[in-house]
Amino acid sequence: MKYIIFSLSILLFANVGFSQCRDTVVLIHGNGGDAADWNNTYNELINRGYQSSDIFIPEWGSSCVSCNNHSGSEELPVLDALSNAISQSCTGQIDVMAHSMGVTLGIKTILDSGIASQVDDFVGIAGAVRGLHSCGYYPFNVYTSTCGYWGLSINSPFLSSIYNQSFANHIYSIKSWSDQVVCLGGCTVGGIHSSSIWGEAATYTYYLGHFGLQSYTATKQVDLVQ
Repeated sequence: MKYIIFSLSILLFANVGFSQCRDTVVLIHGNGGDAADWNNTYNELINRGYQSSDIFIPEWGSSCVSCNNHSGSEELPVLDALSNAISQSCTGQIDVMAHSMGVTLGIKTILDSGIASQVDDFVGIAGAVRGLHSCGYYPFNVYTSTCGYWGLSINSPFLSSIYNQSFANHIYSIKSWSDQVVCLGGCTVGGIHSSSIWGEAATYTYYLGHFGLQSYTATKQVDLVQ
């Protein structure tokens, strides 16, 4: 009897240990944002059993918002977070959630670093993967670096370089037709919502604004990476 109880105890603890092995998570905020933008998502992850050591939030682009693009210093904090998340992950895989310009910045950094096969789930929230009408069409009406060659002008060389590239095993998008940033001047590019990502397994639409999509869809975000 003691042997049976001991064996069952081993199995119980083994199952608990296994259940706690999960992908680490990287949360990439948008241009001019900060870690606090992810408070609801962070709390939801913690409530679902994640540890703080499972969650990585790179800080990037806090100064000179109009100067930020997808090349150079903006990538470095994101690359560090992705690398650290991989090294910490007991599964060898990571999940990435990104908001706004963090979506395209995350995609580029994943592609540049050659880690696409280690990204299990990617959730893009209110991104502009097809460009922004407010940035114009490259090379016309490009007013800032954020909209330039390495920015979010429609048909920019940068956006063209990442288009249709594979960067995760499962891709999801969260979008809104009331997004005051992505939809300024029109939500669609080539007839497709600019927040919809090529190769996505599913897309979810909410009647929320640009920042509300990040703050008020935390439950769905975490559902998608579990």
